[in-house]
Amino acid sequence: MSRLLEVNQLQVQIKTQHGVVRAVRGISFYLNEQETLAIVGESGSGKSISVKSIMGLLPKNGKITEGSILLEGRDLAKYSERQMQTVRGSDISMIFQDPMTSLNPTMTIGKQIVEILREHRKDMSKAQMKKRALELISLVGISNPEARFHQYPHQLSGGMRQRVVIAVALACDPKILIADEPTTALDVTIQAQILDLMKDLQKKIKTSIIIITHNLGVVANIADRVAVMYGGQLVETAGVRDLFYQTTHPYTKGLLASIPKASLKGSELTAIPGTPPDLMDPPKGCPFAARCPKTMEVCRQYPPEDMLCGEEHHARCWLLDERAKALRE
Repeated sequence: MSRLLEVNQLQVQIKTQHGVVRAVRGISFYLNEQETLAIVGESGSGKSISVKSIMGLLPKNGKITEGSILLEGRDLAKYSERQMQTVRGSDISMIFQDPMTSLNPTMTIGKQIVEILREHRKDMSKAQMKKRALELISLVGISNPEARFHQYPHQLSGGMRQRVVIAVALACDPKILIADEPTTALDVTIQAQILDLMKDLQKKIKTSIIIITHNLGVVANIADRVAVMYGGQLVETAGVRDLFYQTTHPYTKGLLASIPKASLKGSELTAIPGTPPDLMDPPKGCPFAARCPKTMEVCRQYPPEDMLCGEEHHARCWLLDERAKALRE
């Protein structure tokens, strides 16, 4: 598989009245064609800011200070807002958390799908745009597309609204679909339906997916590879099977241990002690050092390097250093 997207040493800072937040601190990852990459981590770890950087949707006080975002060789980090408008929707589309706030309540479903076609597919006639909109409504599993075309968001259920958001995102057959916690606002049954829909659509339209989530059940269901983010950095990246069965980084182990187990009904839930680091004043060593049960002095003083611990399995942890062999055992 060829690489569609490459993010190299990306750094993002956000200026606030209290100081500068170093939200993303030198992350690198890639996305292959027709692959699903999951980015996981606690709230505030930098997941959403990272993908918003790719989309050129940083807040006004946010800025990419270093690194590159290569989409088929084009560096999006250097694109102007006008240039990014030609990329968003056509090459890369995004599904946001809450479908009700993603859709315009004053516009019908059909009009919202047609609007993006009008922006990016100027060669299409009005009749062709409507036909394409109806095809998309049907493609995402909504019955009676002609009637839904004329309905407003408030007339649909939460699950149907999320399907409409997916239809809008897929209108121009994007190469990359970014989903920022797309199932958070939905109940468990609808979550499963949306995940199945995304997998089915990926096969049909041959798109690549980046999904942001804190739910490791979602990761196991949909991802090919996983990137674990903490304190604005990637601490572990691996194939989905390796991540669950050959876990390396203590933070990833903590996330997996915190998943409630049906077989241990009534037992106390496991949590990672402590709180995430302050990214206005990030630690100079490993970002997880203050919460790690196996912290060494070197962890507090020096940032660990990216170390290979399996085929396409990388982690940033001093425990992987040969000199820490005794501690690993």
